[in-house]
Amino acid sequence: MKKESNISVLLGAAFLMATSAIGPGFLTQTTVFTGQLGASFGFAILAMIIIDAIAQLNVWRVIAVAKKPGQDIANMVLPGLGYLVSAFVVFGGLAFNIGNLGGAGLGLNVLFGISPIVGALISAAIAIFIFSSKEAGTLMDKFAQIAGGVMVLLTIYVAVTSHPPVGEAVTKTFVPDHIDLMSIVTLVGGSVGGYITFAGGHRLLDAGICGVDKLDEVNRSSLTGIGITSVMRVFLFLAALGVISQGYTLDPANPPASVFKLAVGEVGYKIFGVVMWSAAITSVIGCAYTSVSFIRTFSEGLNKNYRYLIIGFIIFSAAVFAFIGKPVKVLILAGALNGLILPLVLGALLLAARKKTVVGDYHHPQFLTVTGWIIFAVMLCLAVETASKLLPKLLG
Repeated sequence: MKKESNISVLLGAAFLMATSAIGPGFLTQTTVFTGQLGASFGFAILAMIIIDAIAQLNVWRVIAVAKKPGQDIANMVLPGLGYLVSAFVVFGGLAFNIGNLGGAGLGLNVLFGISPIVGALISAAIAIFIFSSKEAGTLMDKFAQIAGGVMVLLTIYVAVTSHPPVGEAVTKTFVPDHIDLMSIVTLVGGSVGGYITFAGGHRLLDAGICGVDKLDEVNRSSLTGIGITSVMRVFLFLAALGVISQGYTLDPANPPASVFKLAVGEVGYKIFGVVMWSAAITSVIGCAYTSVSFIRTFSEGLNKNYRYLIIGFIIFSAAVFAFIGKPVKVLILAGALNGLILPLVLGALLLAARKKTVVGDYHHPQFLTVTGWIIFAVMLCLAVETASKLLPKLLG
């Protein structure tokens, strides 16, 4: 019975991470970049998969060995760093959850014709129901698995139907006509940036799956999460490439919807509604859970009432969307901060991996240490550059 429970949690953590990454922004980014780069976008996806796997294995392993969440480890490395990171995560999470609820509302609008605001409120109510249950962890795992599975299967169907030039896609994945660094940075930020990479790691910690003896299970869950995200990204890329290769032009107002509609007709548009809603609602759940996990350890009162904090987080996000809409400047600023979170915490966790006060006698793999620092340096430089360009525009 224990083994079955562990398997369910491991799979649930993988899907929680993956579905947190696969939100409305994920769908839009993938289709837009495919429209711009064509088959060569495959190279960016391949680079993203490698970077994501290294970053996430580093983060999840150190969290598991330390038996502490990311913010507590960061505070042990540099006092106050964990509080700074948590502030970034919560602010970014609130902003992104407003966008996620907007995506959920759009999905229900496509499916049933109701207004996006009503659709967003219905979606928020479903998420609140899940966290209201005493079995919130189990419900969250199952919901992420079912919605995530439906989303991936429908996207594979659309990809096959669009008849993509698979040979060209494979060739240009390894020998691209053009390498677009910004697309790689954007994909990495959308796959393991901000709160996303911690979603599954904190879920495993919450379920008690941690310690050196559990590292094999943690590795499998982590790589499964990256695998699910990658499969979704690859097949969405192929679906868009198939449509473009037939001479169609994607609708700039809603690129992912036009991919589904051009590939399968009106039925495809309804499929897009299902995929959009599944992507958005699972991102709402993953974002709310993970954002609150970054502050719940700061006091016993917060930890005891964390489910109510999650519910409040969702209610606040829904209220902002219903009364204000999507605050564009806040979303852009959150995106810039989101890019800073990964290098900040990855650097802190790599330092923590060498501190006996944090990890005891555990020896972090040399390969992960070296490649982790390379990713830290690259992502930090790019995040600072992006933030420096965006902030003057926002403040101007």
